[in-house]
Amino acid sequence: MNDNEQTTSIGPNSEKWISQYEDVHTHAFGTPLRVMDHGKGMHVWDVDGNEYLDFLAGIAVNSLGYAHPKWVKAVREQAGKVAHISNYFTSVPQIRLAEKLIQIAGAPEGSRVYFGNSGAEGNEAAMKMAKLYGKTLPGGDPENGGAPARILALTKGFHGRTMGALSATWKLSIREPYNPLLPAVQFVEAGDLEAMQEAFNQTGKDGVGPVAGVMLELIQGEAGVRPLDPEYVKGVRELCDQYHALMIIDEVQTGIGRTGKWFAFQREDLSGGITPDIITFAKGVAGGFPMGGMIAFGKPLAALFSPGLHGSTFAGGPLATTAGLTTLQVIEEDGLVANAETRGQQLREAVMACGSPLFVSVRGRGLLNAIQLAHPCAHAAMNWALDHGLIVNAVAPDALRLAPPLIVSSDDVDKAVSILGKIPSDLPDD
Repeated sequence: MNDNEQTTSIGPNSEKWISQYEDVHTHAFGTPLRVMDHGKGMHVWDVDGNEYLDFLAGIAVNSLGYAHPKWVKAVREQAGKVAHISNYFTSVPQIRLAEKLIQIAGAPEGSRVYFGNSGAEGNEAAMKMAKLYGKTLPGGDPENGGAPARILALTKGFHGRTMGALSATWKLSIREPYNPLLPAVQFVEAGDLEAMQEAFNQTGKDGVGPVAGVMLELIQGEAGVRPLDPEYVKGVRELCDQYHALMIIDEVQTGIGRTGKWFAFQREDLSGGITPDIITFAKGVAGGFPMGGMIAFGKPLAALFSPGLHGSTFAGGPLATTAGLTTLQVIEEDGLVANAETRGQQLREAVMACGSPLFVSVRGRGLLNAIQLAHPCAHAAMNWALDHGLIVNAVAPDALRLAPPLIVSSDDVDKAVSILGKIPSDLPDD
């Protein structure tokens, strides 16, 4: 790791490659900050040889850090056997991973997994299942004189960028350019149980269809890592039960040990102890390999997907599911779920104890946290940290996201906070 006083500002090799990148890529992602070359453990190096301590983990993806030897060995061996077989066939890793996910989720007998390639695909599958379910509700089948059943989503929520998932994503700047989106998706103010009750009460008025499901994140990650009130979540669950609607919990960012439990809904201080009907997952599940999906809780719900109603060419392939199975095995064997809880507590306490006038508070659970800044300089703060060898993320104009790999050690936390604490408090606003 570079000394804290040294800088790792962008070098000539990165500048050269970024120039070439911009000649051949769309600008959908903006200009890259660096060109990365390789990593090991908690650290990653760019093409100029600069070293970075990674406290973002590829946006909560690299659960095991970089080049974990067990992960590399398993993926290499599977690639040497077969990487892709199509969904006309299955493989042992696919079956074993589905079994493991059902087990760690504590899902009831008859629950089923659907594999995709990303969080957005997992949420698309959940929304499709909700639409099928909605047709079974009284007045929810347009083909029999009803109105389309609705999916309720929360303000400030983020569920992906595909057209369906985007329809349930709140951020106007990424949603409005693609209007009209999926119909019968309605936004409700996050945290307002009366507003949720009113949304349910609209059923049957002026041809409004029933509520097929409510889709939410227990920690609204892209909104600035903002946990929902567990009493609110309990209230939503009660409304779903009362009106026979599905409760869909998006665990794309919060799942796979990230919050100190396998899934965030298993934390009573986030969920109030409720059980969902569907959860979606992605990001950390395969340790860096593209993977996502959903778990439908219980046999009746899982049975809504019959052959041909949904699918994907690449989803659930043997290479991806080997990566996923190995990731879960290492997390379990090395006690990394507990480590997320312990190191997360250390991180929050250390940030607030470092004495920076820029840091107002820290919120989150486990290893999904955000530092609330005194003024909206998050991008400047992120770039300063990067120039000093630490990767964090400006998740909001006034908030920095910290989501390191689950392998993070006590020393890693101390090193990261020593850099964070030196970020100047007088940085310009974004």
